[in-house]
Amino acid sequence: MVDHGRALKLADRIKEVVAKRLDKGIRDPRLGFVTITDVRVTGDLQHASIFYTVYGSDEERADSAAALKAATGMLRTEVGRNITTRLTPSLEFIADAVPENAAAIESLLAEAQQRDKAAQELASSAAYAGDADPYVKPRELDDEE
Repeated sequence: MVDHGRALKLADRIKEVVAKRLDKGIRDPRLGFVTITDVRVTGDLQHASIFYTVYGSDEERADSAAALKAATGMLRTEVGRNITTRLTPSLEFIADAVPENAAAIESLLAEAQQRDKAAQELASSAAYAGDADPYVKPRELDDEE
């Protein structure tokens, strides 16, 4: 039986432990400015996916990914010492695509804003195709009736 509450608590605890350990420092010069964004634990508590972002260039991101991969065993040991489960979950570090997605959304919003301005400019200089008031008006009564 899967206990989602327990999995969420364990994920939060793993996030704290890994972030604290990264803050203390790992003796790897390749590790850059890493931020842990999210941790997801499987229902059986056997595997933890740790999502992270790295501030810097693509080369720094690749170096930080290699450093995290090399430090996975040490970080798993640290997690095992600080959680109260029978088995320590395996850790997997996944680069979070939040910055790239945010940049893509920003560019889409800028494009939409430009298109809105262009449509507004066209609308301001537009003229009616027919009468200005296309609605049928009631006929006026003739004086003869």
